[in-house]
Amino acid sequence: MRRYRITHRTTYGYSDSVSSSYGRGYLTPRELPGQRVLETGVTVTPQPTDQSSGHDVYGNDNIFFHVTTAHKELVVTGESTVEVDSPTPPADLLSAPWEAIRPTASSPDGAIAYEFSLDLQPPEITAAVREYADSIFVGGRSVDEVITDLTHRIYTDFTYKSGSTTVSTRVDEVLRDRTGVCQDFARMAIACLRSRGLAARYVSGYLATDPPPGKERMVGVDATHAWAAVWLTGDTWLAFDPTNDQRADERYITVAWGRDYADVPPLRGVIYTDSKKSTIAVSVDVAPLNSH
Repeated sequence: MRRYRITHRTTYGYSDSVSSSYGRGYLTPRELPGQRVLETGVTVTPQPTDQSSGHDVYGNDNIFFHVTTAHKELVVTGESTVEVDSPTPPADLLSAPWEAIRPTASSPDGAIAYEFSLDLQPPEITAAVREYADSIFVGGRSVDEVITDLTHRIYTDFTYKSGSTTVSTRVDEVLRDRTGVCQDFARMAIACLRSRGLAARYVSGYLATDPPPGKERMVGVDATHAWAAVWLTGDTWLAFDPTNDQRADERYITVAWGRDYADVPPLRGVIYTDSKKSTIAVSVDVAPLNSH
């Protein structure tokens, strides 16, 4: 088990006064088997006229706020203390053939997962995606084999390049250019899984990165992270990270999940202003508190 103190601060700057700002955010880690949220909170400066929290259709915690004080800077800070256990992969499910984990809308076990097997609009499952998945999803291969292969293929075939894509970049573009960031690689994996009728979800959260040997931890240079999870059965999902060629372990802190990035962005909102220019600065710190 590992415990972390997470600080996620987003600072917006504007060239002119903002009279009103509405925001929605996913900044609170989920309470899960194997993940315990010991304390959490979100503060907004200037102080909002109204702030509330709730749960979306997938059970994610989200916050809403409305700032009516005129401002040229808006700061949103999420702070949480979380414990994460090392997961135990279900060996019997991993050894099953991958075709056996397709959900069906008619079965009670797969009805909820079935939504996660459907393509997005506009579609992400293109002929190029199907072709890329062909050599991975060979009939009769085990779940363990295909997920390991898919994770490794994306890791080796694509180049991580910060700033090479935006949140609106399509999977087909990432596949063509072979560059992207963690969100793109998670979405690429999800499209491949869905192209074979499997249920896959997009997971947003944090990855604890230990400093190299002999180096000090640098505060505030961590980042939000994204990975994918494939449905196995019931409430059991297998999370994996194509960006780092590994399964999710006790270093991964889950905040929210959905069918795509658009379901769970850390922050989104609407402002009223005559400002012509704006800036955004994001600082994330995932500080380990102890290990057991």
